[in-house]
Amino acid sequence: MKQIFTIAIATSILLLASCAHKVTRIDPTETPDLSGNWNYTDSRITAEEMINQSLTGKWLSDHLQQKGKKPVVIVGFVTNKSHEHIEAETFMNDLEKSYITTEKVGLVQSGKKREEMRSEKADQQTNSTISTLKKFGLEKGADYILQGSINSIVDPYKRKKSVTYQIDLVLTNIETNEVVWIGDKKISKNIKN
Repeated sequence: MKQIFTIAIATSILLLASCAHKVTRIDPTETPDLSGNWNYTDSRITAEEMINQSLTGKWLSDHLQQKGKKPVVIVGFVTNKSHEHIEAETFMNDLEKSYITTEKVGLVQSGKKREEMRSEKADQQTNSTISTLKKFGLEKGADYILQGSINSIVDPYKRKKSVTYQIDLVLTNIETNEVVWIGDKKISKNIKN
C-alpha cells in the first residue's frame, strides 16, 4: 500500500511538472512568430516602411515649396477589418513614432490623447497659477491626416493556412480634402498546425 501511495505521489509530481509553462525573455528586436497572427514586429516594420514610403511622395516637396515649413500631420483612425483582433491603437502609435523619427513632419495629438490634453487645459483654467496656466486656442493645427485600414485574407486547407494582411493608408490635405498620397503593404504568412 505504501509503495502504491509513493508511486501515486511521484506520478502527480511528474504530471504537475510537465504542465508548468516556462517563460523565456527575448530581445524585442527579434522577430518571433509563434502563431502566425499579426504581431508587434509586423506592426513596427509596416509602420516604418509605410511612413518612409509616404515621405517620398511629391506632396512633401510641394508642401515645403508652397509653405516654406515642414507639414504637420495627425494620425487618424486605422480600422481593423481583419479576421483577428488587432489592437489598431498600437499600430497607430508605431506610425506616430515613425513620423517623429524621420523629423520631416510635425505631429499633433489625436483622439483620446487630444481630449485628455484639452481636459487638462480646462482644469488649469481654475486650478493653476497665472504664470503656469496653458491657454486655449494655441494648438498647432494639422495640415494632413493619415487614415487607413488593416484587412486580411485567410486561405485554409486541412492543417495549413495562408494569411495575407493588407494595410492601406491614405494621407489627405485637411484644408482641401485632397488625397495627396495612398500607400499599401502586404504581409503574407504560411501557417501549419
